[in-house]
Amino acid sequence: MAVATRAVGAVVAGLGLYAAFPPLGWWWAAPLGVALLLTVVDGRRARAAFGWGVLAALAYQYPLLHWTGTYVGAVWLGALAVVVLAVAIPVALFPLVRRVPGAPLWMACLWVAGEAAIERLPWGGFPWAKLAFGQAGGAYARLASLGGAPLVSFGVVLSGAGLWWLSTVLGRPTSGRPRAASGALGIAGALVAVLLGPVAGLVTPAHPATEPGEETITVAAVQGNVPRAGLDFAKQRRAVLDNHVRETRLLIQRVAAGRTPRPDLVIWPENSSDIDPFANADARAEIQAVTDEIGVPVVVGAVLRGAVNAAGTAYVEGPRNAAVVWTPRSATRPRGPTDQYVKRHLLPFGEYIPLRGLASLFSSDVARVVDFQPGTGTPVLAAGPARLGVATCYEVVFDDDVRDAVTGGADLLTVPTNNATFGDTNMTYQQQGMSRLRAIEHDRAVVIAATSGQSAVIAPDGAVVDRTGALYTPGVLVDRVPLRTTTTLATRLGPAPEWVLAALGVGAAAAGAGLAVRRRRPGGEPGETR
Repeated sequence: MAVATRAVGAVVAGLGLYAAFPPLGWWWAAPLGVALLLTVVDGRRARAAFGWGVLAALAYQYPLLHWTGTYVGAVWLGALAVVVLAVAIPVALFPLVRRVPGAPLWMACLWVAGEAAIERLPWGGFPWAKLAFGQAGGAYARLASLGGAPLVSFGVVLSGAGLWWLSTVLGRPTSGRPRAASGALGIAGALVAVLLGPVAGLVTPAHPATEPGEETITVAAVQGNVPRAGLDFAKQRRAVLDNHVRETRLLIQRVAAGRTPRPDLVIWPENSSDIDPFANADARAEIQAVTDEIGVPVVVGAVLRGAVNAAGTAYVEGPRNAAVVWTPRSATRPRGPTDQYVKRHLLPFGEYIPLRGLASLFSSDVARVVDFQPGTGTPVLAAGPARLGVATCYEVVFDDDVRDAVTGGADLLTVPTNNATFGDTNMTYQQQGMSRLRAIEHDRAVVIAATSGQSAVIAPDGAVVDRTGALYTPGVLVDRVPLRTTTTLATRLGPAPEWVLAALGVGAAAAGAGLAVRRRRPGGEPGETR
């Protein structure tokens, strides 16, 4: 295969992986992209395979992640360089596992190993581009309830590697390579690899949207909108708060007129009060007033600028991104803020700048990003009738963060998000796809409340029950959702499937390396010469 042909193939393969993600949502393009990528690198040494893997990963992840640099400039390219390695390194190891019987299986395991690494490193991880997050509407999605996002990615790559293997078995060798297998057995093995993931996903029972006798509540997600997009929206903090108060009061009017059911719980987005309501009496009074008027708890996304202890001395430095439960006036319960969760997993280059001195050399916008402080504790709030699990914006990408909420007793999940920071990009739609997969993974309804859109209500089976319209428009969603306490196999197993699959992939690469060494010894089979 000519170099130019390989280059085109690598780019098309990467674009196929990208196309699987929202808003396109062509989930079937991902296994085709994997198959094409393996065809491009088949027969190449590890160094060349790494290079083609980098090219494919750039075609995949640059359009997927470019929103991260919308307002901080070229500094985001550092994050891009890191996540590219999560694809390029497993692809570089493909020539090794190619030597081991059952190569499609081992390639799928290696891909999971790459995603496991980027889940954790660097800067606490940046796993936004996991293949699983492009599969919420596809045949592989229900695998999430069995083994979480890692099992979904595994199924996708296994199918793609199976397609590559099938083409090889059927007699289309590359650059003179002999067939990897022949006859009915080889074809059957390739077909198993292709079909195992989607068939297993389709036969896995879907979670029911509602079950007889289970408790349900009516939830309202308020999307107040922002004065303008980008980092500067925070300069009009009072306008953002006022917008959410206004939309909540319009909801109260519709409830009073009988046009909308009365909610049991109201959820505002992340940063809906960028004014600290604990430090600003006006903001606190406004939030309390509208909470009293609607008469149910309101979960407020607030930026807390500091805190003091009983002695009056500060003990927290820097802002914190919090979800605060605000309770209405009642004779039987306290009034005001009754519970809060502070976001634990902060977005690098968005909520804090790693290597700030170096990053500032690439963009003057770095100085505009104030480093937030991470929180601690279980991400579950006592919010009226619900035990509300909170994955604030970026946290929804982390397997452990969402699982912590469910194992901590959450019977409903919410993803409060401030997508206004990233302008008119696809970030919000990608996040919605992740939230759909989390609903399937843990058998929980998910409520997405976004400042500027797109807010959504997602059923436990991953279906979108309701959503707002165009970005940068106000709106309110009011829907009935189940409160569910069941646990899926994925919830119970936690990271175990990921670690097993990753270990198998690394072990297969080591075995392939051993075979390569033996074949280079005198009397062994000749190794690759290309």
